[in-house]
Amino acid sequence: MAKLYFYYASMNAGKSTTLLQADFNYRERGMTTMLWTAALDRRGGDNAIESRIGLHAGAHRFAPHTDLYSAVMAAHESENLSCVLVDEAQFLSPEQVWQAARIADEGGIPVLCYGLRTDFQGELFPGSAVLLGIADALVELKAVCHCGRKATMNLRVDAAGHAVIEGAQTEIGGNDRYVALCRRHFAQARGMYGGAG
Repeated sequence: MAKLYFYYASMNAGKSTTLLQADFNYRERGMTTMLWTAALDRRGGDNAIESRIGLHAGAHRFAPHTDLYSAVMAAHESENLSCVLVDEAQFLSPEQVWQAARIADEGGIPVLCYGLRTDFQGELFPGSAVLLGIADALVELKAVCHCGRKATMNLRVDAAGHAVIEGAQTEIGGNDRYVALCRRHFAQARGMYGGAG
């Protein structure tokens, strides 16, 4: 039985690298995959999925109106897909997460989703919330805080490196805009524990 997987982590945990390795493993065995990523993140250009260590691949891009189930099943009719891999899965709408589940449940194709659990304020992304609720398997990938603890939070910073505590939930950026921290240092940086130390 095909399953819906959610691989989640903070920034800089190697989510895209892990996705690209899984894709390589399928393709190395002669299997066909279909890759997806968020349309709003255009940093990779033609290399829609790009990891910090230099791995990259082209991918279909989903927008809020994209019907993943219809698109995947149409491709499956001609290509016999073995796996669907979704990067930046936090940007899936709740409806799209259910479409991904339907791909696994009715289409019989495993769907591997990779994304952030929470935003820069520690709030769940809508897509991540549904994935946490309905995925068959939850896998936490590990990142490391500067103190050596597991980084679970994403601190948004300004050009001077100071914590940003207000703003839109989605703001595309990499190491120039976000720092992965443990909960303690995230809360301290945001002044939630009464200091920045």
